[in-house]
Amino acid sequence: MTASTNGIFQADDIRAAIGSGVIGLGAEAGTAQIQPASLDLTLGAKAWRVRAAFLPGREKTVEGRLEEGLGLHELDLTEGAVLEKGCVYLVKLRESLTLPFGVFARANPKSSTGRIDVFVRLVTDMGTSYETVPAGYDGPLYAEISPRTFSILVREGSSLNQLRIRRGQSALSDDELSALHVADPLVTGVADIEGGLRVSVDLGGSLGGIIGYRARRHTGLIDIDKVGALAPDDFFEPIPRPTNGFLILDPDEFYILASREELRMPRDLAAEMVPIDTDLGAFRVHYAGFFDPGFGLEAPSRAVLEVRGYDAPFVLEHGQTVARLSFERLSGEPALAYGAGMKSNYQGQSLRLSKHFNMG
Repeated sequence: MTASTNGIFQADDIRAAIGSGVIGLGAEAGTAQIQPASLDLTLGAKAWRVRAAFLPGREKTVEGRLEEGLGLHELDLTEGAVLEKGCVYLVKLRESLTLPFGVFARANPKSSTGRIDVFVRLVTDMGTSYETVPAGYDGPLYAEISPRTFSILVREGSSLNQLRIRRGQSALSDDELSALHVADPLVTGVADIEGGLRVSVDLGGSLGGIIGYRARRHTGLIDIDKVGALAPDDFFEPIPRPTNGFLILDPDEFYILASREELRMPRDLAAEMVPIDTDLGAFRVHYAGFFDPGFGLEAPSRAVLEVRGYDAPFVLEHGQTVARLSFERLSGEPALAYGAGMKSNYQGQSLRLSKHFNMG
C-alpha cells in the first residue's frame, strides 16, 4: 500500500499510494506527475483572490476562512486566468491526501516556478504551518500563489509545486554526509559540511562573462505551460562578472545566480535547500528547494539560486556560502532517476533561466 521502510517515497511508492487512496488525484491526472521522489501537484478549476496570505488555524478550514471575509473574489481557471504580480491568490488543487499515521508530507515550488519569482506555498485545512502536511491528515490541498515580479497565466491542470511524502525520520547527519562524500563525492572539490552541505555562489566568471541575471520590472505575461516561448532579454538583464569580486543585492530585487560547486545527487538520496538562513545573510536564496535523486550524475550540474534581497542592500562575495542542503534517504532506489531518461529540464545546467525561456 505504501512504503514500509523509513524515508522519502520514491516513484513506485507514490504509485502504490495513489492505488490505495492515500493520494487522491484529479480525473485528468497522468503518470507524468510522478517524479523520482515527488509528485507534481496541479491546479484545480477554482481560485480566489485573497486580501492577504493566511493560515487557517487548528480549528478552521481554508474555505471557512475565505467565507469570513478573507476572500475578495473567485476566479474560474478552466479557460485560464491571469494572476497579477503583487497580489495573493489561493487555488484548490486537484490532489488530496489521506495520510496514515506515521506518514507525513512536505511541499515546495517547482524549479521553473521559483525561477520566475512566483512564491508558492502549500496550505491545508486546520493548518498552522505552510508546506507541511501532518501524519493522519485527511483532506484537500491548496496552493497560495503570489507572483512577485512577473504576472502569470495559469489554467486548470497547471503545475506550480510538488509534494514529497515520507515515513519516519531519515535525515543524514553531518558525519554520515562526510563519510558519503569521501566514498562518492557529492560536490566538486572539498565538501563544506556543517548543518548540512554548504553551497557557495559563483561570481568569479567560471561560467563565462555573465554571472547572473536581474529581473526587469515591467514586462509581458508568462504563460506557465509554454516551454521555450519567451526571449530572455525581455524579462531579465544579464549581470556581467564584477571586476571587484562582489555583487550588491538591492532590496526587493530578484536575481538568478549559480553555485560555485557542481552537485552530484546519489540515486538513493534526495535533498532540500533551506530557503531562508539568517545565519548566512539578509536574503532569500531559494524558492524551489527539492533536488531529486540522480541530479548531476549524468552531467556536471550546478544549483541555480533564486535570490531576493530584503530590507537593506547586501554585499555578496564570490565564493560566499549562501545556502545549505539537507539530505534524506529514500525508501528505496527509484527505477528512473533525474536525467535524460525522464527528459528532465535542468540536468547538466550551469547558469540557467526557467524552461519558459529560449536560451538558444
